[in-house]
Amino acid sequence: MVTAEQIKDLQSRLERLYQCLAIEEKRMTLQEEELHTQDPTFWQDQKRAEDQMRKVKGIKKWIEGYENAEKFVQEVLLSVDFVKDELISEEEMDNIFAKAYKEVEDLEMKNMLRREEDSLPAVLKIVSGAGGTEAQDWAEMLMRMYQRYCEKHNYRVTISNFQEGDTAGIKTVTFDIEGDMAYGFLKSENGVHRLVRVSPYNAQGKRMTSFASVFVVPLVDDTIEVEVNPANISWDTFRSSGAGGQNVNKVESGVRLHYKFINPLTNQEDEIVIENTETRDQPKNRENAMRHLRSQLYELELEKRRQTTNAIEASKKKIEWGSQIRSYVFDDRRVKDHRTNYQTSNVGAVMDGDIDDFIKAYLMEFSE
Repeated sequence: MVTAEQIKDLQSRLERLYQCLAIEEKRMTLQEEELHTQDPTFWQDQKRAEDQMRKVKGIKKWIEGYENAEKFVQEVLLSVDFVKDELISEEEMDNIFAKAYKEVEDLEMKNMLRREEDSLPAVLKIVSGAGGTEAQDWAEMLMRMYQRYCEKHNYRVTISNFQEGDTAGIKTVTFDIEGDMAYGFLKSENGVHRLVRVSPYNAQGKRMTSFASVFVVPLVDDTIEVEVNPANISWDTFRSSGAGGQNVNKVESGVRLHYKFINPLTNQEDEIVIENTETRDQPKNRENAMRHLRSQLYELELEKRRQTTNAIEASKKKIEWGSQIRSYVFDDRRVKDHRTNYQTSNVGAVMDGDIDDFIKAYLMEFSE
């Protein structure tokens, strides 16, 4: 049975969200912004109109999110009287409370994602580490985990590059992930993921450790300007392999982009290499590769800004690409995040895409 204290706490959290999100101010702003869309000349400037509509949609999203959470909390308050009048059971009230709790918590999570890039789609790349077949099998397991996570959250996933392993698993895969706050949530997965298990590929049945790296960057669109020097770009073409059917190998549709530049984080010469085999259309693959290049350059610029403004407090653990962030120990039935110390014994659920609690712990620890 839900207690009066739990209901009071939920109301308090909703009230705090009302203040933090400045809902009343957003309602007034929405009215003003919608007036602009009623101008008879509004659609004469297509780009300006699209930007304005995107702005209106963004404001509406927060208002509707709050109003939806408010509706669920009101249902909880009504259910108290319904239980007293024996119109519903205590179990039904518990279910109503659980739904309201989730709505409020989800809105709190989104409120942690205030950076401009958090609302963007994401590019998620998995690369198997040293260790041959075992590491490549681990990379494929992570690929499935993120695919299942995206399914649960109604995210659209497009594989832009895929390389099969030598005998099993994968060497690398790159996803484009589109959906509400995709980058904001998935940025927590950036780093090295470690697997410990008795390997089915080891004849002696020994316990083995494998690694795979996960890289996540925001997928930029035309609204974000990123400077790319065409003189620093070179291209290779090749016949695609992997998923795509027998026709995929008949023409050199796969592209490999090389971009040499001065890395803004190190001030040293650097190179970004991007492969794209998403379609059988080479020009389309070039276009996709360029979008991924702009996304990586944008992420580097964001990281430079974060370092400059000390966005992450010095007292907290530093999050870097290449740092080991999480261990999956199958024999001990334990998955532990080394940044937040959050862990669970439900390994099966995690590998089936249930990683929301890890993401929540990360946001609670590192969001401003």
